[in-house]
Amino acid sequence: MPDVDLTPTNCLPEDGLGGTFVGRAWVPGAVPGPSPVLVRDDGVFDLAAVAPTLADLLAADDPAAMAGQGAGERLGGVGDILANSHHAARRGDMPYFLAPADLQALKACGVTFVRSMLERVIEEQAKGDPDQAVEIRRLISAQIGDSLADIEPGSDGAMAVKRVLVGKGLWSPYLEVGIGPDAEVFTKSQPLAAVGIGAEIGVHPASTWNNPEPEVVLVIAPDGRVVGATLGNDVNLRDVEGRSSLLLGKAKDNRGSCAVGPFVRLFDDGFTMDDVRGMDIRLTVAGDDGFTVDGVSSLAEISRDPADLAAQAIGAHNQYPDGLLLFTGTMFAPTEDRDGPDQGFTHHLGDVVTISTPKLGALVNRVNHTDRLPPWTFGVGELMRNLARRGLLGRAA
Repeated sequence: MPDVDLTPTNCLPEDGLGGTFVGRAWVPGAVPGPSPVLVRDDGVFDLAAVAPTLADLLAADDPAAMAGQGAGERLGGVGDILANSHHAARRGDMPYFLAPADLQALKACGVTFVRSMLERVIEEQAKGDPDQAVEIRRLISAQIGDSLADIEPGSDGAMAVKRVLVGKGLWSPYLEVGIGPDAEVFTKSQPLAAVGIGAEIGVHPASTWNNPEPEVVLVIAPDGRVVGATLGNDVNLRDVEGRSSLLLGKAKDNRGSCAVGPFVRLFDDGFTMDDVRGMDIRLTVAGDDGFTVDGVSSLAEISRDPADLAAQAIGAHNQYPDGLLLFTGTMFAPTEDRDGPDQGFTHHLGDVVTISTPKLGALVNRVNHTDRLPPWTFGVGELMRNLARRGLLGRAA
């Protein structure tokens, strides 16, 4: 039986679908395959006739207008397709939602909040050992406290703090990207590898200290315009990253470790970057053992403005011809003891993770081990062959 219901009540934005929401769905038929979709209160509509990939749609001069004018076949009601998106209840003869990303690069910014920055320093100092984390957290808090919260990254004040911390032997690569001039931007996953609402997310079975990272994800066109936003879970193996920052790829890029969704809300007159800047992101984790996490973080506390993060990720020095999705970082690193005193938080199999905000809805996933998830086989080559079989190549805007 499904461990959580995916319904409009618990997955859609608080004000419904009054904005412009797009995503992707698996569409059954003679040749089944993925299509960009427009998601409205009156149903889910295929957009493949005007944009065979979501990347094509998001690269348009006015994606919201293109989506509104290009709505094709109605694939079904939002509630029915949400219900069929649960990994354990999915029927192949009905549409289901996929991650709202296809050809776009999947990138992420790290250490953009002071609280998460200090947790990364703790990971590094503890060498991935949660038993050491509590004492190191106390030591660093005594030396630094929250004094970094008001520092502008890259400023003269930030460099003065750096000199003090170096003198105390507390400097770290995480502090460098937290308050230095350059943001951390790394590759989170590969095009088409992200999972969407209702899918299982993965943690490596060798990891004993890991956590969800609830984040706002910017949707960026090839020319650098931020055209919308969605939610993401930047699943992280804290013990692996704590052993060495050079293990970031192993800590971050695993099967099912990149979840985005449920949909992309496109910028229009009713939804802008200022709405993103003011978002509160809620994280809940519910385990089969009765353990729960429930907390809220505010994007208003981010150290670097989201527009600055986008500008550091794409521009004159780096291009993404198919656009990109950019995770903006999290301030939420759960530390509640789960398995014993001073052990902190780590995932258990079966945890249900919900990341939500009123204007974007809720991204809901269940935790499993990476080697128990279905292998990823539908890559870019298979997508091109699928579009060709469906007669959709050459229809890009």
